[in-house]
Amino acid sequence: MRERQAMFRKMMRRHSVVAALFLAPSALGFLVFYLIPFAMGVGYSFMDRPNDGSFVGLNNYKELLASDSFLKAAKNTFLFTSISVPITIAISLLLALLLNQNIYFRNWIRTAYVLPLVVPVASVVLIWQVLFDWNGAVNSWLHGFGMARIDWMKSEWARAVLSVVYAWKNIGYNIILFLAGLQNIPKDYYETADLEGAGTFHKLTRITLVYLTPTMFFVVLMGLVSSFRIFRETYLIAGEYPHDSIYMLQHYMNNMFLSLDIQKLTSAASIMVACLLMLVTGMFALERRFTRDLD
Repeated sequence: MRERQAMFRKMMRRHSVVAALFLAPSALGFLVFYLIPFAMGVGYSFMDRPNDGSFVGLNNYKELLASDSFLKAAKNTFLFTSISVPITIAISLLLALLLNQNIYFRNWIRTAYVLPLVVPVASVVLIWQVLFDWNGAVNSWLHGFGMARIDWMKSEWARAVLSVVYAWKNIGYNIILFLAGLQNIPKDYYETADLEGAGTFHKLTRITLVYLTPTMFFVVLMGLVSSFRIFRETYLIAGEYPHDSIYMLQHYMNNMFLSLDIQKLTSAASIMVACLLMLVTGMFALERRFTRDLD
């Protein structure tokens, strides 16, 4: 028995060494290009200047929180995340439930939700520019119905357009995750519910949504992270100076980078990462709680 245990421990150590060797290049790249630069940026946020600077404590953060531009960017990012993420997840779940059934146009929907995943971002943005430009397709339709044209990206409609772009780009990925979760739910539960006379709503709330809880948490987590990365689409659609309603934290940090205001840039980046870490930590805590209750 002891010999078997010794052999097992030896084998596990050997496998651990092999796994560490395979992970070493990725870990080294993450350390060099992400973790170390971010740690240096956090250090700069407590200095008055990058080179030969002196420690100023939280002064940079106080100036940042007193900045109207930063507060506007933080507010817009919060509003966009709190509105776009729930709507996108709800639509994704609805489409996943439809695709999990034997409906006539299921193959057409599958093609539609997979398409945004394979189309480059630049092409996606070009499509939305063609649609929502001043002389674009949507304004042409409005003009054809006798309605006034709308300057979509230079008005309050800009946030709605950006939410639609975000949803169209991310719904496909969410559907794939939801479909995987739906197919892992044992069919015996639904058969038992049918025998007991349970209705569709009862099966949805008591079986489907309950066993989709781990998948739901992961989809929400990925949606939160992707909503903080909407700057790429916003920049390509609206340019360097978008409407105030879609001026995001990434716009603010990009402007600070162009003006070489390293202190405000690193302070804003630190605050954004801290908020993301709190959200992720809270999501994992809730997931562990719900998973434990589910077990």
